Amino acid sequence: MLPPKLFPDVEPEPGERLNTEMAISESYSSRNITIPIHVRRGINDGPRVFVTAALHGDELNGTGAIRHLLADSSWELHSGTLILVPVLNILGYERHSRYLPDRRDLNRCFPGSKTGSMSSRMARTIFDQLIEPCDFGIDLHTAAVRRTNYPNARADLSNPRCAEMAEAFGAGIILDAPGPEGSLRRSATDRGVPTIVVEGGEVWRMESAVIDCMTRGVLNVLRKLEMVDGEIDVPIKQTVISHTKWIRAERGGLMQMHVAPGETVKKDQPLATNCSLLNEGQNQLLAPFSGVVLGASTLPSVKPGEPVVHIGKLGTRKQTNAYEKRSENDSVQQDAIEQFSSSVHVIAPESITNTDEADS
Repeated sequence: MLPPKLFPDVEPEPGERLNTEMAISESYSSRNITIPIHVRRGINDGPRVFVTAALHGDELNGTGAIRHLLADSSWELHSGTLILVPVLNILGYERHSRYLPDRRDLNRCFPGSKTGSMSSRMARTIFDQLIEPCDFGIDLHTAAVRRTNYPNARADLSNPRCAEMAEAFGAGIILDAPGPEGSLRRSATDRGVPTIVVEGGEVWRMESAVIDCMTRGVLNVLRKLEMVDGEIDVPIKQTVISHTKWIRAERGGLMQMHVAPGETVKKDQPLATNCSLLNEGQNQLLAPFSGVVLGASTLPSVKPGEPVVHIGKLGTRKQTNAYEKRSENDSVQQDAIEQFSSSVHVIAPESITNTDEADS
């Protein structure tokens, strides 16, 4: 049964929690298209925070993290209001698709328009009813299709509140960027609702290491905002990255990976070897600088120009050593590194035959 009132017209009493729905559009039969929402209110006054997942309908790790939070009875919200949205793009989710039925990316439509396309109207409804009434936001994502991301937080660090949330989240890696035009987090932050994005894993999956990282991170932010009791569990110091680069295939073939997400690399280190179907090495991709592997393609077959490895630049060897040491001391990061090392088939460069002179 539908709840008697749709979000945001329903508000829990202090100490109460409830499940509701928000109408975001209408079907051909003029019935409401709704998204499920969980609202939880503490006994005391405090900030209003949203946590959204599946803004791209095929990105399910954030959905898994929110479901884990809902099932976990070990934490209690004592201040403020928390709004959990396990699937924001319900139309994409129903079609196992990143996009909406009109082929638009919802995460490029914010803040939206009341008189625009279906996607723009949907974005406007979400922005007006869910985003703007909040004080802070966390938007959970994965990599795009046929790619995977090592868990990282992304925020406009020029905004002090965004910087505080990104650091409190404790992913270990923070990418400093405002986000693309039309994205939820950039539009929200521009309107005075500091919002961060967390990326991790790949589409159509719920990966335990990524879900653990996201769950811990959300609770860390709530503790930072004094909405939940407990100690913030983060690395002593985190790695901030402001420059990243996708290393792309030079030739068509099969890529044999030599690194996995979460690993550090040195300048000119082999990242992957492009091979023929008979395992003859055709060329190697080398690291253009020292850094950490943020993501990688999960599809071995490539054409020239397709992305293979995503690297975040680390300025000095000292920074690289510090990142490696912090990762070793953080069990959540270690679990993620081990998971990605096993999910990406990595072999040594010397196992490839007839490798031509490397180029990057």
